[in-house]
Amino acid sequence: MRLNKYISDTGACSRREADRLIGEGRVTVNGIRARVGAELGDEDVVQIDGQALAKRSAAPGKRRHVYIALHKPVGITCTTESSVKGNIVDFIDHRERIFPIGRLDKDSEGLILLTSNGDIVNAILRAENKLEKEYLVAVNHAVTPDILRGMARGVPVHGQLTLPCRTAPLGKFGFRITLVQGLNRQIRLMAAHFKLRVKQLVRVRIGPVKLAHLKPGQWRNLTDAELRALLPGQETF
Repeated sequence: MRLNKYISDTGACSRREADRLIGEGRVTVNGIRARVGAELGDEDVVQIDGQALAKRSAAPGKRRHVYIALHKPVGITCTTESSVKGNIVDFIDHRERIFPIGRLDKDSEGLILLTSNGDIVNAILRAENKLEKEYLVAVNHAVTPDILRGMARGVPVHGQLTLPCRTAPLGKFGFRITLVQGLNRQIRLMAAHFKLRVKQLVRVRIGPVKLAHLKPGQWRNLTDAELRALLPGQETF
């Protein structure tokens, strides 16, 4: 197996990013600096910056489709358009044809789901499913209890009042917010309504799926338990 594919298969990064790391001398094989295009044997030990790579849990063999949880970095665009530089499909560089379920702003980071199963996208995104999405937000001014209560009640965005949501403080300049809708740039516009500018926005949960310890650029296959919670009543995945 080629080294860049091995690294990608662990979920550490895309093959393209792996080649960059190899070229920078940050990857070793059996303690020796690796070269771009290197081939691996079964017993070879690969490290990045001195840390051994952990194998990603393999998707069950009976699955017909791919289901991925990615920690999208800032700067990656959630589009399948190959003409868009930094599009999410090229970034992951998966061997299957996959596409994102929903969106996450280019300027935001955090959890996004991708799949090769087009039949389930609408089922997951339907508003009546009330799938919760949880975010951590840092802003440029102090967040008061009145602001959090106002956001929770709903604010005008795109000519409509946002649905009630849950909010909680995170220090003086941050808050946690949990939504069941996903209007374009919703959280940034909700913050702007209270004269706040978002400095960092990280999505940490989509329904039963948590970002957990995924680092920016890393991805993993969803577990069977996560899929059953996302797609109740489906027999096969």
